[in-house]
Amino acid sequence: MPRCGGPTYSAPLRPCLSVPFANRPPISPIAGMRMMFGDNFFYILYFQQPGVAEHELQHDVRYTLRRLLFGGSGNAPDRGINGMVMSPPPKTAYFLDQLADTDALPAWLTEADLDFFAAEFTRRGFRGGLNWYRNFDRSWALSAPFQDKKIEQPALFISGDRDLIRMNPTYEAQMREVVPNLRDVVLLPGIGHWTQQEAPDAVNRALIAFLKSL
Repeated sequence: MPRCGGPTYSAPLRPCLSVPFANRPPISPIAGMRMMFGDNFFYILYFQQPGVAEHELQHDVRYTLRRLLFGGSGNAPDRGINGMVMSPPPKTAYFLDQLADTDALPAWLTEADLDFFAAEFTRRGFRGGLNWYRNFDRSWALSAPFQDKKIEQPALFISGDRDLIRMNPTYEAQMREVVPNLRDVVLLPGIGHWTQQEAPDAVNRALIAFLKSL
């Protein structure tokens, strides 16, 4: 399921979770983030230097995943990634320190889930996922032919009303400028960034309703 956030034009329809679709910016994403955050910490900029984030995240894999999953969820207290943007910490900060931790897992995340995730990331490491962020500028350069192109396919956007990524209050209007056939925007109450993990039944209902409407 696409998380969205950037241009992809080949699919006949576009269900999109959590990250609002945005048009291709006029300058590279990393350059724009450096202008916005300057000497302050921002997690995507922190991820850019190979080895730095890997060292932090791999130190205690189970702790990392618990904090990442809980800290980005609707169960976490207000702070997280939104706090990184609204009140960014100094450049010397660490990523996991910005995310809330918990001793009691939410209902949608079990100890068995964490055991499985931790075993997989211990085996394979975090570099593959981090490299996606390190390729933002390359993806931006390759998408130049699609500058200002609109998504004409029927589309659906699903997000949680406590998702820390959806920070811009005008996100829906901006999406509709680029996605004129956006059929619906579904906000799930009490849900954070891990939409399909936190509310699988609600996500499936929204997807099925969208497909039946076509």
